[in-house]
Amino acid sequence: MAFGPPALGYDRAITVFSPDGKLYQVEYASENVRKGWTTIALKARKGGVIAAEKRKIAPLIDAKSVEKVYVIDTHIGASFAGLAADGRVLIDYARQVAMSYRFIYDEEIDVELLTRYVCDIKQLYTQHAGVRPFGVSLIFLGVDRKGVR
Repeated sequence: MAFGPPALGYDRAITVFSPDGKLYQVEYASENVRKGWTTIALKARKGGVIAAEKRKIAPLIDAKSVEKVYVIDTHIGASFAGLAADGRVLIDYARQVAMSYRFIYDEEIDVELLTRYVCDIKQLYTQHAGVRPFGVSLIFLGVDRKGVR
């Protein structure tokens, strides 16, 4: 008698629901976020602060080499919780979007618009076969024409 995993193959494809209505790949991504390091952002009238927990991962890793708060543009910062590789991919994408926007329009990108671009990519990866959802949640904080966001 052969025994399969509890998901019975429903966790292999992102677009296939299990009999109980779950998308296992999305649940796995959410679990990675839940296990991630604590990250918070505080918004004030004239600015904000992003704080992120740094844990000692292994004795051979220098804690100074592990970044948790990133500069996206001169007016936007970000941090994430979840898989570090996924976080770095989305941080790099956000930097490219901000840089392209500044080059094309000769002005800073709004925080909300940048967030929408990144969220569109995250959503795209939950709908197409051959890719997996990003196992990361991001926090963006910045100051634009509308104030602190």
